[in-house]
Amino acid sequence: MSNSSDYVPPTVWSWNKDSGGRFANINRPVSGATHQKDLPVGRHPLQLYSLATPNGVKVTVMLEELLALGHSGAEYDAWLIRIGEGDQFGSGFVGVNPNSKIPALLDRSGSEPVRVFESGAILLYLAEKFGAFLPGESAARAECLSWLFWQMGSAPYLGGGFGHFYAYAPSKIEYAIDRFTMETKRQLDVLDKQLATHEYIAGSEYTIADIAIWPWYGGLVKGWLYEAAEFLSVQDYRHVRRWADAIGERPAVQRGRMVNRVFGEPSSQLHERHDAGDFATNTQDKLAAQK
Repeated sequence: MSNSSDYVPPTVWSWNKDSGGRFANINRPVSGATHQKDLPVGRHPLQLYSLATPNGVKVTVMLEELLALGHSGAEYDAWLIRIGEGDQFGSGFVGVNPNSKIPALLDRSGSEPVRVFESGAILLYLAEKFGAFLPGESAARAECLSWLFWQMGSAPYLGGGFGHFYAYAPSKIEYAIDRFTMETKRQLDVLDKQLATHEYIAGSEYTIADIAIWPWYGGLVKGWLYEAAEFLSVQDYRHVRRWADAIGERPAVQRGRMVNRVFGEPSSQLHERHDAGDFATNTQDKLAAQK
């Protein structure tokens, strides 16, 4: 392995230059709002402020799955938060999520609004609120929650680790790419062995564990993340690929993946969602524009 840097860390680190790379304009070592901006509020009980990154897709898939089951209380407004432009640092957004990360949910169905942030917490909150996609039996529930928290702990190595150094860092660092590639492949191997003997992540039922894991690891093996499918030899993980294909065929998953999406094919994008009819309207508008 080559030694790519002679950098020696200072005794005390200070922020005196940007970090470079794709997200340098929004990286900073302090929290809190940078500007005053109220969040919009729609007519539905649930207000979602998000972007269709893997973490955002988790929540829109969950909401669409709940609606598909007939839970009318899961109707929602999905407002677009453009993280590249710093929307997450507006005062209204920071009020819902002091960590300034998407997604953030505001539940206005009760006498007082309830804020929920962190995608795993939102999935668990919605599963308990509507009694869906979370097993009731103790052992099955524990298995589901174990895999949910596995995703929350593992995905930063995939996204902030592998994805950043492989796809976004301003310079390629061999040690960093090797380190996080090894860990990403280990995680895929964990999933592949689990799915070799289980239809879904936590067993025979589709749960919030699948909804949490699919946008990251399903997207990875389907070639949607970091253009790294060949690099990672994803064809080796045939059980993960079987599962990823099956989840991706669910209509609610397909709808959820469109919401707050501002990249990819225009027909796959629904920037904001305020009604179930927006999907049909979106398709009609895109078809009309192509004529």
